[in-house]
Amino acid sequence: MLVKTKFYTSLFFILILILTGCKKQKEEKSILLYCAAGIKPALEKVAKSYYEEYGIRVDLQFGGSGTLLANIRIAQQGDLYVAADKSYVDEAIHYGLIDETQPLAKIKPVIAVQKGNPKGIKSVEDLKVASIKVAIANPEAASIGRLMKNILTKSNHWEAIKENATVFMPTVVEVANNIKLEAVDAGIVWDATANQYDDLEIVTIPEFDSHIKNITIGVLKFSKQPTEALKFLRYLAAKDKGLLVFDRLGYEAIEGDQWSETPELLFYSGGVNRAAIDNTVRKFEEREGVDVIRVYTGCGILVSQMKAGQEPDAYFSCDVSFMTQVEDRFSDITDISKTDIIIAVPKGNPLQIKILKDLSTADLKLGVCNHELSALGFLTKKLLESQNLWESVYSNVRVQTPTADLLVNQLRTGSLDAVVVYEANVAQIKNKIDIVRLTQKEAMALQNFGVSLKSNNRYLTKRLLKTITDEKSKEVFLDNGFTWEFSKEQTLN
Repeated sequence: MLVKTKFYTSLFFILILILTGCKKQKEEKSILLYCAAGIKPALEKVAKSYYEEYGIRVDLQFGGSGTLLANIRIAQQGDLYVAADKSYVDEAIHYGLIDETQPLAKIKPVIAVQKGNPKGIKSVEDLKVASIKVAIANPEAASIGRLMKNILTKSNHWEAIKENATVFMPTVVEVANNIKLEAVDAGIVWDATANQYDDLEIVTIPEFDSHIKNITIGVLKFSKQPTEALKFLRYLAAKDKGLLVFDRLGYEAIEGDQWSETPELLFYSGGVNRAAIDNTVRKFEEREGVDVIRVYTGCGILVSQMKAGQEPDAYFSCDVSFMTQVEDRFSDITDISKTDIIIAVPKGNPLQIKILKDLSTADLKLGVCNHELSALGFLTKKLLESQNLWESVYSNVRVQTPTADLLVNQLRTGSLDAVVVYEANVAQIKNKIDIVRLTQKEAMALQNFGVSLKSNNRYLTKRLLKTITDEKSKEVFLDNGFTWEFSKEQTLN
């Protein structure tokens, strides 16, 4: 009886272990990543480390960049795509397959030969010699193959080398392996690929040196778990995580962001931009799985804080004049929107204010923004001075505020007869007030965005900039009284 009891007890615990194991296996998260074969060594190591740290499995599917892109277009599933050449990611964007992107490392083509270079290969011309056995990656399948076809066609070498090629390989790794196994004498591969083989030697070709390519990762539009995909993207592109592996394996890695499981961005923005961007920023936070600490106030205050030592990751100005004061701290400075400076008055315009000079009418109760704390205040003063009206109008100022929303509230309560604000400040209440438009060229503000040179999250901040300049965001700006100034010619790298 005791033996049977022990047997059933053991069986019970075995069943619990099996069920627990099944449950864990069921709950285990995974993401699917399509990866160019030449980057396999780095991705395998990073994926292993990521699983050990976070318990999320990265399923890797390898192949030539072109082959993978064709598979993605057909399958319409997966989470991430890493291409050896950014042009394939650009193609994927063109086909509507990719959302966010991130560069990882730079590579360039070289000729790889066996150790000691026994055939004395020194140039592209040598690959045309009949006695030299050459391997080339297939232009239809691999990025290195397509690049070489383009380069060598322009230099009139392609046809001769293609005819002399012993074999076309689907991936750059197979080209390198054929050289290693002495099946061929030479092949054209990425420098980082050749760096991973002790028994290969690199022949540097000057005409190849200008063809540096960016290894790039993109989040697939049909990913069902974009936040998990973006988290791995950040881990892979972190200078203290994934990029360390790229460095060790002979790639020229980008500088990268500093790793944090939940990064924080400090975002300074002029108050006028709040209605146009706040919901967009909130959605960015949710998708990326990050925190964006927003500080909305007058640009004079923000600039003073920066000059006193504060270092936001991003700054979105009320007007370009307040970016100019701190532009040495920022890169990727991008014009985004414009809004007019107007006079807002109560419905019906009871005092019949029609031009700027009417603001000097005796006993008029006027509200303006403070010219030291606010970009709008600064621009208002500049506008009035240009018309020689500053002294006469200023005598009617009853209220000065750091942001225009405070002025609009006081206009609506009847405590002010007129306020000088941005059109964007009154976009949502135009049916409740009247607007007096100004014709002076100074009656306009241009908003631009900069990424801090000192940010530990520069690439993450650039993705925020891209989100703020996409088509969905544009519609929000237009609905909030701005005109759109951003153009795709302002390249966002």
